[in-house]
Amino acid sequence: MTLWLISFGLISGITTWLFGFGGGFVTVPLLYTLILTLWGIDSLPAEHAMQIAVATSALIMLFSATVTTIKHHKAKRLDWNIMFILFIGIALGGILGALLALMVEGVWIKWIFIGYLFVTILDCYFRPGFMAPSYNSKKVTRVKESLNGTVIGIIAAFLGVGGSVMTVPLLRRRGTPMAQSAAMANALTLPLALTATFTYVALSFTSPLNSESGFIGYIWLKAALILICSTWVGLKISERFLSRIPDKWHARVYPLLLSVVLIVMLF
Repeated sequence: MTLWLISFGLISGITTWLFGFGGGFVTVPLLYTLILTLWGIDSLPAEHAMQIAVATSALIMLFSATVTTIKHHKAKRLDWNIMFILFIGIALGGILGALLALMVEGVWIKWIFIGYLFVTILDCYFRPGFMAPSYNSKKVTRVKESLNGTVIGIIAAFLGVGGSVMTVPLLRRRGTPMAQSAAMANALTLPLALTATFTYVALSFTSPLNSESGFIGYIWLKAALILICSTWVGLKISERFLSRIPDKWHARVYPLLLSVVLIVMLF
């Protein structure tokens, strides 16, 4: 188990830095599978496997988003004027999404996760503006941007995916290069991860897992610690490669990685 967590933490760190996602899309399938394997499909943790995976993922994303935001800010890759309104909406949506995830059966979260991945992959390939960025000069109002952020926050916290798979295509279609889109997506994950993690911890007293050792509410502590440490190593490894990937290949690899995650969740 430990070796799997370390390996996937490294992958999570690398994909988080290079593509703006990785925390949720790498760790949620892994944690879901490990919980079913370790406790068995008829156990209490298995019954809440998706909630555990999503809540634990939120804590890991909080760490990685904090680290990457600091680094990208120092490197001046972040346009805070563009991000500010989205930031507020995502923070609010993070609370609502976390609350929603606690009220829905885990099996529904799993299939919504799979469906969301499938739609996102098709969107990247077939809707114009992702593979080759379209320089859309249409003005975005503060109300619409706040609404965009709230929707992103709800879906991302509900699925434990960080929101980057919505923010990267959104920014990409506004003409933002992939490297900067990934950097801004990491920063936009921060308010979501913060509010979602706080919500999961604040409501831990309602968790049916309180009788199980190693959990704070739905957060699996041992797995979170190992993944956080190995994610940090992955971030350090990938930091030096960000500027070396051509924009065209950066965009092409993005949906391919999502396809791998989709296959893992299906089979």
